[in-house]
Amino acid sequence: MSPNSKNAVHDSSALRAAAIAATLVALVTLGLESARANDLIVRYDQSQLLRLSRPVADVIIGNPSIADVTVQGGTLLVVTGKTFGVTNIIALDSDSNIIQDQRVVVQRDDESSVNLMKAATRQSYNCTPSCSPSLTIGDEATYFDTVSKHASTKTRFSDSTTDPAAGPQAAQ
Repeated sequence: MSPNSKNAVHDSSALRAAAIAATLVALVTLGLESARANDLIVRYDQSQLLRLSRPVADVIIGNPSIADVTVQGGTLLVVTGKTFGVTNIIALDSDSNIIQDQRVVVQRDDESSVNLMKAATRQSYNCTPSCSPSLTIGDEATYFDTVSKHASTKTRFSDSTTDPAAGPQAAQ
């Protein structure tokens, strides 16, 4: 076998492997449930408003670990993305009639996010305009715990029940 024919066989194998990989990615992507036109898209750790036509008496959340809802003024729902996924929200009036059955898709805001990959671990950063650590489900555990601890300490400074002059130890 000549050196050129060995390269041709190697190139052919590489192309075949790339084609198989591309096909698998396409099949997986097609199999994933994507957002529909009438879905409420909520970004992870952000909120969206959902206005209702009449006052709500009860709200049912399909999966409360994905999204949370609070009612403001009877006809306004504040939907907050808690983790990635798809769920639904059903708003009922005082006679248990459905006002709205809304599918909610919680997605990551990739516009300002940067992921630092170290082997199989990930650290997430929000870069608007400078990069700062951010808490994202799926980040490496030690990184997540450290960022979470710092965020919790920072939050205690803004807690109205904590004496700011006493520092973070006052809340413990």
